Amino acid sequence: MTARKSGLGRGLESLIPVEGPQTGTPDFAQIPIESIKPNPSQPRRQFDESAIEELAASIAAVGVLQPLVVTPDEGEYVLIAGERRWRAAKKAGLTTVPAVIRGSSPSSSLVEALVENLQRQDLSPLEEAHAFRQLMEDFGMSQEEVAKKVGKSRPAVSNTIRLLQLPGPIQSMVDSGKLSAGHARALVGLEDGRYALYLAERAINEGWSVRQMEDAVKSRREIEIPGNNAPGVREIRPVQIIELERRLADHLGARVKINYRNEKGKVEIRFGSVEELERIYRLMA
Repeated sequence: MTARKSGLGRGLESLIPVEGPQTGTPDFAQIPIESIKPNPSQPRRQFDESAIEELAASIAAVGVLQPLVVTPDEGEYVLIAGERRWRAAKKAGLTTVPAVIRGSSPSSSLVEALVENLQRQDLSPLEEAHAFRQLMEDFGMSQEEVAKKVGKSRPAVSNTIRLLQLPGPIQSMVDSGKLSAGHARALVGLEDGRYALYLAERAINEGWSVRQMEDAVKSRREIEIPGNNAPGVREIRPVQIIELERRLADHLGARVKINYRNEKGKVEIRFGSVEELERIYRLMA
């Protein structure tokens, strides 16, 4: 596997063509935070305050890593993307924020520009995952809409987004090219993140095929089944439950587990961060 330079954290400015110098409008600048106002057409209406506080603490420590995207409006700027970062930056006490400035470009034009670059740039699976999530988070698109826009199947988009559920070290392995997306996708369903990292390291060191990784994950998941401690005993799950579990996971873009027995059960939805939980909540609401 060939290593490639990481593109994570580059932000939308690496995917969307910005206005050129000939327009007289800077394409990237530090702009006063008080000169920015929210976009009235922002699809997100609810913001988790605890998540904003958490992001504000991160911004206070390391700054705003992903620029906002704005458009000029009568001496001020209207947000096109990045309202969470803008709110968190204000809480962190910043007076200026980095921003990509689009010359009077409506949200729909920004979406089309992002989609165009998704279709033609050499992006890593994780860069694609972040871009798909960006379309869903900042522009209120469903997985089905994203799939149609980028010319992929909905399961392909869903499976790519699921890579963001993996532990950070495994994501880094994928982004560097040490671990393929196929190997990583097999690890998404594991409950034990530490064991997933162990398998990822073994796959790299021993040159496992994707099939070998899938077999290792399958063996581990059989052990993780509740009550499956007796040798040779396997829980038989109804086909309908397995299918519903898959559909829920595809719809939510998250790991879902249905524990079912005697016509009763419970549904577990896994999330990797407060931001992920907020996204799942909005889908369910």
